[in-house]
Amino acid sequence: MWAGRRRARAVPLPGKRRRRVAHAQCRPQRPLSPQSEGVTGEPWPLRAAVFSGSWGSSCCPLPSRLGSRAPSASPARRGRSRAARSSRLCRLCRRRPRASLPPGSVFSGSFSLCSPGCPGCPGTPPPGLVELFAMAMTGSTPCSSMSNHTKERVTMTKVTLENFYSNLIAQHEEREMRQKKLEKVMEEEGLKDEEKRLRRSAHARKETEFLRLKRTRLGLEDFESLKVIGRGAFGEVRLVQKKDTGHVYAMKILRKADMLEKEQVGHIRAERDILVEADSLWVVRMFYSFQDKLNLYLIMEFLPGGDMMTLLMKKDTLTEEETQFYIAETVLAIDSIHQLGFIHRDIKPDNLLLDSKGHVKLSDFGLCTGLKKAHRTEFYRNLNHSLPSDFTFQNMNSKRKAETWKRNRRQLAFSTVGTPDYIAPEVFMQTGYNKLCDWWSLGVIMYEMLIGYPPFCSETPQETYKKVMNWKETLTFPPEVPVSEKAKGLILRFCCEWEHRIGAPGVEEIKSNPFFEGVDWEHIRERPAAISIEIKSIDDTSNFDEFPESDILKPTVTTSNHPETDYKSKDWVFINYTYKRFEGLTARGAIPSYMKAAK
Repeated sequence: MWAGRRRARAVPLPGKRRRRVAHAQCRPQRPLSPQSEGVTGEPWPLRAAVFSGSWGSSCCPLPSRLGSRAPSASPARRGRSRAARSSRLCRLCRRRPRASLPPGSVFSGSFSLCSPGCPGCPGTPPPGLVELFAMAMTGSTPCSSMSNHTKERVTMTKVTLENFYSNLIAQHEEREMRQKKLEKVMEEEGLKDEEKRLRRSAHARKETEFLRLKRTRLGLEDFESLKVIGRGAFGEVRLVQKKDTGHVYAMKILRKADMLEKEQVGHIRAERDILVEADSLWVVRMFYSFQDKLNLYLIMEFLPGGDMMTLLMKKDTLTEEETQFYIAETVLAIDSIHQLGFIHRDIKPDNLLLDSKGHVKLSDFGLCTGLKKAHRTEFYRNLNHSLPSDFTFQNMNSKRKAETWKRNRRQLAFSTVGTPDYIAPEVFMQTGYNKLCDWWSLGVIMYEMLIGYPPFCSETPQETYKKVMNWKETLTFPPEVPVSEKAKGLILRFCCEWEHRIGAPGVEEIKSNPFFEGVDWEHIRERPAAISIEIKSIDDTSNFDEFPESDILKPTVTTSNHPETDYKSKDWVFINYTYKRFEGLTARGAIPSYMKAAK
């Protein structure tokens, strides 16, 4: 008997009575203000329930969601229109149905969506809630009422959401582009319908495998370190082999603590972004990027030819024919990144890499720019005070300059000080600069190829800076080194005021210069390189310097002024650093075995 009564009470109430009970339960079980509790000036605790809809949301839902949170009702009520349900709910709150309101205006006068007279909602919002809601709707930041921790959390959330949806859009566009490219290739080859079907099926399997790869987490355990092939002030480059495929890559490692301490997050972000966007034969290709608690990692194609700096140190000088070839290829490489809207700002022989056939590829986009003190403008703004007022340039003959440059070149490349030899003078000034600064750097490299040392070579970076800023007096050609007038003319067109610098109207002005007479710009990469590169194997490192092993991959005790906890709290700045390239499924874009079988 009693059990039957209990079951009878469990039967759902009629719609009208149930709505009244639901309305009563949604009211907050607390006073309407702190003063009613006898507490003055104490802020209300901001609970998660405020945003979950349990506080006033059932009795006063948003205009765009009227009736969406009401309990399920009878079939008769479910058949009513949205306007009828809205009117009914508002009468429960003793309010007339309001018109549609702009987002955020409902919080302008009180905490709830109702007027202060509504018995179901509190009349005074907790402090900071109105500002927080306005910030969420408008994107503004009430810095005065938010702690640093809250600001970082809000920024982290904003960056995470923006990156998530932008990546979704980019991935969709990339898939469509790959599909269109496949269809275009099949049309050009004139394949039959059955062959096209097999190609599409193989491409779909590869797309599926790529999605599976994107969901997997890459780490150091997926690569085997073979050798250190480069080292800088804040990281190093290792030759590694991927364990599952056996492919050989160059792994660039950067320490997070150094990037944060030197405020170079923007530069490493530019490095990563341009390597993602650049899909050119003139740019080093990046296949993966990932991170751990200590370091950032860039997995790039390994170029066994070394760099131009190593080649110049072996050859001392190049002939004009060899110089023409390498300068022409560098012109095309620089123009390829200019078309993407980037300025390299760090063009130098160290960043001109050579592939297995001896052709040029550009690297270090933002990695070296700013990371070294020599690439930060602030480092040179006070150099005038480090030299006496009666300072005069030291006159050295070409032989002594070449010896000094060759002796100090390698140390300068891997030091934190560096050298300003290749930096345009407008970069040091506060008047601003544009992409023409890269052509100045190319002119300095061309001078070094023909003469054997840069035009502003000096014993110290301070003296070099002085020479760069006084280039009209210091840019001279030694009489003992023969250089053609065409070569001199092009160098002087590169190294001049930026208003008159060659390349301002476009790259075609550079291509039409008399020095490049006879260059086949369309097929220059298909012809043999001016200097052949001897490669014995895919992991041949004979064109790189020898470096001892380091412990960069192991945790170390920080020696900076900032504690390690500060770096961990700012780790959100590296959000969205991870990347996987579609061609990374294969050996540098080669067709996988299942696609070959499908042909």
